[in-house]
Amino acid sequence: MIIAHFDPKNMNATTYAEVLRQLEVAGQGSPKGRVHHVSYGDTGALRVIDTWDTPQNMEAFGKVLLPILGSLGIEMDPPHVTTVHNIIRG
Repeated sequence: MIIAHFDPKNMNATTYAEVLRQLEVAGQGSPKGRVHHVSYGDTGALRVIDTWDTPQNMEAFGKVLLPILGSLGIEMDPPHVTTVHNIIRG
């Protein structure tokens, strides 16, 4: 399992909601292999952490996500991706 930390430069609550809407329209609201999705931070500067079962599934999702982000003017460096060491539920 891997974890990806996304730090967009200009994503607020409105643009985040639009990203989610467009992902739903594209059939990627719950993409294959994504285990968890968390959006956090100030509503004027949201960040995202996702956990994925494989890097391949994350990369496939990125092919849908990146054009959506670009169309909304959301700028972002590549995510910081690393292997998950442990998850404790509850």
